[in-house]
Amino acid sequence: MPNLPSSSARDAATRTGTHPEPTPLVLTGPEGHGVPCSVIEIGAGTRRVVFLHGLVGLNEHWEDVAHAISSRVRVSLLEIPLLSLRGDDCTIQGVSAMTAQFLAEHIREPAVLVGNSFGGHVALRLALEQPRMVEGLILAGSSGLIEKTMVRGAPTRPTREWLEEKIGELFFDKSRMRETDIDRAFKELNDRGSARAMVSLSKSARRNHLGDQIGQIACPTLLIWGREDVVTPPQAAEEFYNLLPDARLHWIDACGHAPMMEAPEEFASASLRFFDELDQRPRA
Repeated sequence: MPNLPSSSARDAATRTGTHPEPTPLVLTGPEGHGVPCSVIEIGAGTRRVVFLHGLVGLNEHWEDVAHAISSRVRVSLLEIPLLSLRGDDCTIQGVSAMTAQFLAEHIREPAVLVGNSFGGHVALRLALEQPRMVEGLILAGSSGLIEKTMVRGAPTRPTREWLEEKIGELFFDKSRMRETDIDRAFKELNDRGSARAMVSLSKSARRNHLGDQIGQIACPTLLIWGREDVVTPPQAAEEFYNLLPDARLHWIDACGHAPMMEAPEEFASASLRFFDELDQRPRA
C-alpha cells in the first residue's frame, strides 16, 4: 500500500516551498473569453494522469492520492473555477470543452482521466468525443447515469448549518469533512452568481444522461465506488459496470461519495493496480 504523506509533512512542505505551486493558465469556453484556471504538476514516469474535480471540488481534495501515485506517473491536477462560470461556459458541455482544450494544448498525449462526480462526467464525455486523448478512465461517484442532486430544496441563502449537514451527507466518515470546505461553500453559495452557477451546472449534468452512449467507450475503465454513496448510489456503479465494455469495479466499504478523501490509501492502491494492467497492454 502506498505511503501517504502526513498532514504535518504536507504543511511543512508548504512552509519550506517544496510543495508544488499551482501554475495559472487560461482556458476558453463556448462564451469565447478566457477563464482563469490553474494546474499542479507532480510526479515522474511516462504515463500521464489528469485529475478532474467535482462541482464543489478542489485540487487539494486529490492531494493524498496524487502524491501516493506520483512515483509511478506524471500527475496533472486541473482546477476550473466552476462556480465562477457564466452563460454557455456554465454547462457540462462548456466545462468539457475547456478540459479538452487543456488536454490538447498542455498534455498533448493520451492520458488516464481520473474524475469524481461532475469531473467523472466530464471524463466520460471526453472519452466519447475525443477518444484519442483518453488512454483510460478512473471514475469515482461519477454522474452521467444516476445522481441525487444536493441542489433541489436548497434555500436561496443557505446557512452554514444547512451546508454542514448537506456536505456531511457526502461522507460516511464525517471526520473526513473539512471545515474549510464548509466555510468556502458558505461564502460562495451566498453569492447569487455562484449559487446560480451551481444550479445551472447541476441541471446541465442531469440533462446530459449518457446511458445510450456509454457502450461506445472502448478504453479501459476502473470504477472506484463507496458502498455508502448517497449521491451516486451503488446502483449507479453497477449500471456503469454493466454498460462499459471494458470496466472493472472496486468497492470501498464504509465510504461515501468522495473516496479519494475518505480512503485515499485504498484509492491509490486500486489505481496503481490499474496502471499495472495498462502496462501489460500495447500502447497506441
